[in-house]
Amino acid sequence: MSALVVAGAAGVQVRVHDGLGDWTGSAGLARLGRPEGVPGEGRFRIGSVTKPFVAAVALMLAAEGELGLDAPVGRYLPDFDLDGAITVRYALMHLSGLADYSGDHRPDGAGDPGIFPPIGPEYIRKLTTGYEPAELIRFALARGPRFEPGRGFFYSNTNYLLAQLVIEKITGTSYADQIRRRITRPLGMASTLVPSGPRIPGPHAHGYVAYRDHGDLTVADVTEAHPSWYGAAGSIVSTTADLDTFVSALLTGRLLAPPQLAEMLAFVPPDGDGVGIGLFRKEFGPGRFGIGHFGSVPGFLCFTYGVPDGSARMVLSANRGAVDRSDPAAVAAFLAAVDKAVTTCFAALHVPDGKLSEFR
Repeated sequence: MSALVVAGAAGVQVRVHDGLGDWTGSAGLARLGRPEGVPGEGRFRIGSVTKPFVAAVALMLAAEGELGLDAPVGRYLPDFDLDGAITVRYALMHLSGLADYSGDHRPDGAGDPGIFPPIGPEYIRKLTTGYEPAELIRFALARGPRFEPGRGFFYSNTNYLLAQLVIEKITGTSYADQIRRRITRPLGMASTLVPSGPRIPGPHAHGYVAYRDHGDLTVADVTEAHPSWYGAAGSIVSTTADLDTFVSALLTGRLLAPPQLAEMLAFVPPDGDGVGIGLFRKEFGPGRFGIGHFGSVPGFLCFTYGVPDGSARMVLSANRGAVDRSDPAAVAAFLAAVDKAVTTCFAALHVPDGKLSEFR
């Protein structure tokens, strides 16, 4: 955690549960220029770790006969004139081929910015601007597909905005309401919410974006961001304790019925690293597989993974600091520190032999 702060995170917090018990820790600052450390139970933006929540809701609706995983998305959303081969399953697994309205971002921070302007003053201003899901979806559709549905993998937030609208069309309520009714309330996740405005309520760390403005490094506080930026693709705010509760309930079978959990864990390809419905399987070391998701939104990173049976879990949140996005070396060093922190954390989990690879 300290190495990650040195590399450019403002602060880091970690929660671990394994055979030896529970451990939490933090490093760095809640806010640049202030002495307070990261609040151990503070909220943060979880980014795309939102996607497993949304996928779980979709699977519950499938179990109730309200949603067909292999039905065309266009059956539920005819106004978008979608390719009939794009199924709900393909959307939830990023196999639809749809472009990403938020851009095609490479790990070094470069790439197509999508509907949002490049990093700079206008980008910072846009963070608090509201968008309608249909507006973002239509922007992506206008860019054309990456490939024929089912013929490849491309991580696209557009898929989960479609899932959001499908859930809302079927239930007649917001996806936020469905997450609250079906997941956070039953599991007692009182600190988890889909915010209705730009602010993060309660104690929380601040996240930053650093960029060059006429040669000078500007460090902008981007903690406040409109939730419509990502919607069902990444808008949830939570804590390490609540995320640990969620991944435990999910992987141990307390949240979904066995057939739906099996659907969620049907990874492609069937061996090694793979993608499932709202989840990824990642090999953190020889034979050490984790199941979960990662999240990245302006100012915040989040990683939530558990071993296949859910008996050991880790959650890491980092609020970004003054990492100069225009300096490739600084960005590479920060990303390497993030990868090392997450890998080291998962590798330290105490798990009986045979538990880490049983889903391989």
